[in-house]
Amino acid sequence: MAREVTFAATQMSCGREAEDNVARAERLVRDAAQRGADVVLLQELFETPYFPIDQDAGWFALARPLAGHPTVDRLRRVARELGVVVPVSFFERANNAFFNTVAMVDADGSVLGVYRKTHIPQAPAYEEKYYFSPGDTGPRVWRTRYGVLGIGICWDQWFPESARCMALMGAEALLYPTAIGSDPPTSDARSLGAWQRVQQGHAAANFMPLVASNRIGTERAEGTSTRFYGSSFIADHTGAVVAQASQDAEEIVTATVDLDEIRGYREQWSVFRDRRPDVYDTLLTLGGDTASR
Repeated sequence: MAREVTFAATQMSCGREAEDNVARAERLVRDAAQRGADVVLLQELFETPYFPIDQDAGWFALARPLAGHPTVDRLRRVARELGVVVPVSFFERANNAFFNTVAMVDADGSVLGVYRKTHIPQAPAYEEKYYFSPGDTGPRVWRTRYGVLGIGICWDQWFPESARCMALMGAEALLYPTAIGSDPPTSDARSLGAWQRVQQGHAAANFMPLVASNRIGTERAEGTSTRFYGSSFIADHTGAVVAQASQDAEEIVTATVDLDEIRGYREQWSVFRDRRPDVYDTLLTLGGDTASR
């Protein structure tokens, strides 16, 4: 029996006015649903400009707890109305801690839980360690109306360990909201090809579709700027890109997959049967020295 699911990757630019950004995100969700999408992925931190481009304590005022979060609640209502799954990225305040977080909103509008970004980058124009604590949730997957979905956030997508953990936890598809662009101090998008290929590798290695949504537009702070290169895409369970957005336009791309057919394909390859966790101790170290454990 077929279990077809349509995924949508979206991308947009973000300005200084949160209400405008959220309204634009809602419109993308509605447009994607009209095109038949069951799961709609918005980009990382879409409420605001990408504020970690520099260090400014004023941005901490934007953080909100999950309970009563206006954007999460707004998109919960939209998800319930349209019957779509919408992971919602937001800047979370948890008492005196701050996290880069996604709330998984199911198609009935319920929040199934949150994932807090595990890997926090620190580089020119990506000053995230100034704002965010390392996530304490670990990898998460959720059984939604349209399948078991795992989610990572931006820098997480460079770590195959996270993707494999989600697959081992039963994920049937991997989702990555993202904010990545040109590589300061240069102005070119040198990382674009590697960014896409590493995620295609996650899809192929775990035999499941993957959706990545990135932002577009040039954003500036004192002394630096970043051109976010969009290129949001969907890869199938073989790692092939089956839907691809441009580098600079607001877009929605969709792809329909049969999760039951893919499950059969995944089982035939026996990768999960032949894993050897008993010899992977090196992965539990930072420097590769298992003797020091």
